[in-house]
Amino acid sequence: MSAEFILALDQGTTSTRAIVFDHAGRARATAQQEFPQHFPRAGWVEHDPRDLWETTRRVALAAVAEANLTAADLAAVGLTNQRETTLLWDRRTGEPVAPAIVWQDRRTADFCARLAARGLGPLFRKRTGLVLDPYFSGTKLRWLLDHVPGARRRANRGELAFGTVDTWLLWQLTGGRVHATEVSNASRTLLLNLRTGAWDDELLGLLRIPREVLPEVRATSEVLGEISALPALRGVPVAGMAGDQQAALFGQACFRPGMAKNTYGTGCFLLQHTGTQPIASRHQLLTTIAWKLGPQAPLEYALEGSVFIGGAVVQWLRDGLGLIARSSDIESLAARAVDNGGVYVVPAFAGLGAPHWDPAARGAILGLTRGTTAAHLARAAIESIAYQSADLLGAMQADSGRKLRELRVDGGATVNDALLQFQSDLLRVPVIRPQVTETTALGAAYLAGLAVGFWRDRSQLAQRWARQRTFTPQAPRGAMARLQVDWRRAVERAKAWA
Repeated sequence: MSAEFILALDQGTTSTRAIVFDHAGRARATAQQEFPQHFPRAGWVEHDPRDLWETTRRVALAAVAEANLTAADLAAVGLTNQRETTLLWDRRTGEPVAPAIVWQDRRTADFCARLAARGLGPLFRKRTGLVLDPYFSGTKLRWLLDHVPGARRRANRGELAFGTVDTWLLWQLTGGRVHATEVSNASRTLLLNLRTGAWDDELLGLLRIPREVLPEVRATSEVLGEISALPALRGVPVAGMAGDQQAALFGQACFRPGMAKNTYGTGCFLLQHTGTQPIASRHQLLTTIAWKLGPQAPLEYALEGSVFIGGAVVQWLRDGLGLIARSSDIESLAARAVDNGGVYVVPAFAGLGAPHWDPAARGAILGLTRGTTAAHLARAAIESIAYQSADLLGAMQADSGRKLRELRVDGGATVNDALLQFQSDLLRVPVIRPQVTETTALGAAYLAGLAVGFWRDRSQLAQRWARQRTFTPQAPRGAMARLQVDWRRAVERAKAWA
């Protein structure tokens, strides 16, 4: 194959990134651009769909230019995205009919509560592996159909297209020729049957979602279409697509049941591969589709725990409180405190995810005294990320029956050594930071490369994974257990506030 590179597009919650990878899995060029967040009401979070596409277009072209490549040098494009964020647009013009409702948005909490009051929670859990929570796309789409003037009528006539961010960007890249999603993103909608990998008619009826608005469901690794909207990349196949957390699981080479990774981004997402059979959670985790490696391949599954506010708590200290000028300053500020001073930050700004699933929880800071300093707040904020992840892992081990041997980590916050050391102390297992920490983009590249023969198989990819540093437990077990007791007390005080 003459094409020697894969372009990965990683459309995240606060920024969009493009990375060019070579055959060895090394990043050869990177471009990134942030975009605005919109908070029109309390609990509402929106994006302008045009920002998602425009930043994707710009970073794709910038990364390819930085690497001095042309379309002929690219074997394929892989796409990964923030999941659950919901878009609705006009099929004829391609124009969005409303802002994108972001995964953090809580506007459908009351509707989810009404569904639960009708006793529908177990049905949705059994069919989709998900809980009835405004986190997921289905109730967001229902809201758009009910609140955008004329949207339901137009959707029933087939004039509108729904998609999560993968679908929106694939539509844009292919000039509106392809309206498709893939199984990992589709499994986050409350509309997909977890076992068949197809849209579920009964669930569509319960949420009043017309089939005419839905995209086709495809495999995670297959040729989905060719780029036509970017002249410099015309003809390059889009050959892999996955939700960001499943892409990170793949990029971390967690190919065997029992292997797990945690991504520390805006939120934190702990996933454990469970094989070709879904495991029903008894501890409020999600059962999700990990990937499907080709049209004829079996579905593979994962257990997932979601922390809504992970690294975003550092952004809040920076932008909301002004305690730091740059996110990277958090580690040095926290280091001024020898411990948390009894302070606990519960960053439930958008409710609590797994294993609590309390959309009415709100953020809280507990244990303040006159001796509390900015350093204590910084340290407590960092520790809150690790506490939430430890809560997830405890539930995951109970569900899967598999004791974790190690945790592979990635995401922007993994540059923080203090966070990873504290995480290892809490979990009592090695926490491993790989040499390539942009594993979400790497996973998208791997999925695309497999589809076009750029890489042979998963064993070849597993050989490329390499550790950069391993953090092992250092603090006394008893001391960490006492901290967790107080953390759980703090969480209970933040629940059911709104």
